[in-house]
Amino acid sequence: MKFTLSWLKEHLDTQADAVAVADALNRIGLEVEEVSNPADVLRPFKIAKVLTAAPHPQADKLQVLSVDAGDGPLQVVCGAPNARAGLVGIFGAPGTWVPGPDMTLKVAAIRGVESNGMMCSFRELLLGEDHDGIVELPADAPVGTSYAEWAGLDDPLFDIAITPNRQDCMGVRGIARDLAAFGLGTLKPLHDVYRMASLDPIAGDDPALDVRIDDVEGCPAFFAQAVAGVTNGASPEWMARRLQAIGQKPISMLVDITNFVSIDLGRPLHVYDRAKLAGALVARKASDGEQVVALNGKTYTLDGSMTVIADDAMVHDIAGIMGGAHSGVSEGTTDVLIECAYFDPDHIALAGQKLALTSDARQRFERGVDPAFLDAGLAIATKLVLDHGGGRASAITRAGQPPVAPRTLAFDPAKTRTLGGMDVAIDRQKAILERLGFGVSDDFTVTIPSWRRDIDGTADLVEEVIRIEGLDNLPAVPLPRAEGVARPTATPEQRTERKARRMAAARGFAEAVTWSFLSEKEAAVFGGGHWTLANPISEDLKVMRPSLIPGLARAAQRNRDRGEKSVRLFELGRRYLGEAERSTLTVLIAGEAQGRDWRSGKARAADAFDAKAEAVAILAAAGAPVDRLQLVGAGGDTWHPGRSGQLGLGPKMILATFGELHPETVKGLDVEGPVVAAEIYLDAIPVKRDAGRTRPVYAPSALQAVRRDFAFLVPADLAADRLTRAIAGADRQAIVEVSLFDVFTGAGVPEGQKSLGVEVVLQPTDKSFDEAGLKAIADRIVAAAAKQGATLRG
Repeated sequence: MKFTLSWLKEHLDTQADAVAVADALNRIGLEVEEVSNPADVLRPFKIAKVLTAAPHPQADKLQVLSVDAGDGPLQVVCGAPNARAGLVGIFGAPGTWVPGPDMTLKVAAIRGVESNGMMCSFRELLLGEDHDGIVELPADAPVGTSYAEWAGLDDPLFDIAITPNRQDCMGVRGIARDLAAFGLGTLKPLHDVYRMASLDPIAGDDPALDVRIDDVEGCPAFFAQAVAGVTNGASPEWMARRLQAIGQKPISMLVDITNFVSIDLGRPLHVYDRAKLAGALVARKASDGEQVVALNGKTYTLDGSMTVIADDAMVHDIAGIMGGAHSGVSEGTTDVLIECAYFDPDHIALAGQKLALTSDARQRFERGVDPAFLDAGLAIATKLVLDHGGGRASAITRAGQPPVAPRTLAFDPAKTRTLGGMDVAIDRQKAILERLGFGVSDDFTVTIPSWRRDIDGTADLVEEVIRIEGLDNLPAVPLPRAEGVARPTATPEQRTERKARRMAAARGFAEAVTWSFLSEKEAAVFGGGHWTLANPISEDLKVMRPSLIPGLARAAQRNRDRGEKSVRLFELGRRYLGEAERSTLTVLIAGEAQGRDWRSGKARAADAFDAKAEAVAILAAAGAPVDRLQLVGAGGDTWHPGRSGQLGLGPKMILATFGELHPETVKGLDVEGPVVAAEIYLDAIPVKRDAGRTRPVYAPSALQAVRRDFAFLVPADLAADRLTRAIAGADRQAIVEVSLFDVFTGAGVPEGQKSLGVEVVLQPTDKSFDEAGLKAIADRIVAAAAKQGATLRG
């Protein structure tokens, strides 16, 4: 929701500046997303007078001007047809940024003649569409003055986020009401704002037009008034300026009035060209397959659940969402019908979702507009049309009845303390509610205003009191705590996730949070998604992710595009598979694993072994029995063959997949390779039985450990960990560690085999090893290796 400070002050009598207004809005729950001032961009542009104008010596369509912007004459080359001596316009000096063409002015030679700046048009300053020539200001405009200040453009623009429950704040009037209740000013009477004696309907002499309702559920009330003899020209300057200030393009007087009232009062309207209507207007259900060309130029196919406005010939309006192109007003429109209707919010929301069609009207109707504001809204719109377009009004047609039955609540002011935790005096609570438009009787029976559809119970009234009183005034009160040491509340799964997250961060990875949705193309790279959203945010966020890798890969690529040579990211989240959601921690390394140093002079790219090391470290921190991990096959189609693998406690208990991504995967994600990653499946890690916090006794052996190296010839396709695990099992009492330190193929190694160098650490317990004992252990090691097809290398 956007509005300017001057627009707000049309409804709110206040001296507050933009800073005070923004602070108040945030304090009452209307979050300010941005406050900007268009004048800041235009301040460097000055009012200037053209002293002389002479033909350009090298170009027929250019002139050489002498321009005074308050600091003496400057030579400017200009191509505007209306440039002439004596003209007063807007000048941009060298170094000034021009927002329209998005360029910074500089001293330049144009066809051989030096030019020192620019005389500007409205379009170049984004102040309008006029580009036929440079701006012509009144002759008495003060030369040398900032144009923005002289033109009164110093008007801060607010952009606030409106939550779905605050339908009353979808208009400037509702925001002003909240600020007045907060104490920032006084709310002006609405009839004074529109300079009307009252908000009563405007009586007309022409007969009323035929309007009826056949779909009472979708459209409970349909009020209309015709105006004949209208001149549909440009909208008044003040209205066009306000619409432009919030980013809306003025179209015509009739269209701009409907847009202005919608934003000013949160009251959507529609105007039909009566000459294009055939018979009575009726609010009815659409027929299945019926089509309408909307004002956005697109054709929509309707079904029987949608409410439309139609005549005897065709559909003219997707009710409450968007009008039709056929009956829209144009420059030649002279007779109009103004529609002011109430549409059921649920019907509007469902129809908008089915059609994937959004509009300002839909945003307001699906939240719920004020059902008691039909007569007043129609009167305001009709007055604006008569004031600025002339003509004569007809009698008013009222079809149906809006849902305006009064709603009341029995409110106990003590609930503000018990529910909200704030002590507010009873008189103060009554004053707050009354300033917000609630009726409050002596026994605190509260009458809910028609524009507050969101108020449903006592808790809602408590919230109103507290937010206006100020959430920052809410006292901090500690929760009661039982005696003794608090018991831990985290589940084993939560503790596992915490440990894994801390280890990933400790190993130099930056945590990322990416979308849980992917495009169908990205999901297909990982075998396709199992869950597709029926109403996605966009086509690129349609499928629930089967892997966390795509989001991390895109994030890494954005960093690499900005010059990062090494990107290390991790994310802890959910993968959405066919059978369940799986808790997963994924790490990803893109680019260099190690930068250049003085020893090698080269950088080292990340490889599968980097990913494996990270996976093992995180699994260990998460409590997995890494001493029993096995390398269980390749990573799969997503991963590079021969440069990936799976870690598990057996083929049916996979704890992690690691390695380099397949080149086709990298290509499908549109990122730069190589990329290595590891997926740690946290929900697959066996949860240890909680044995308390006591650590085992530290009892190091007093005897020296013995280290022995062995070299084995093994089949080339034998995984090294099969050999090391076999050796570790040869004597579990004496052998405390087995590690691989060498892999060799080449001279001296038979074809189809490789040499593995293994270091074995032996730890004596009660006495040192003698030669016979060491030989016996070595024999058992060789025998265990032989069962894996290994022979001792001579």
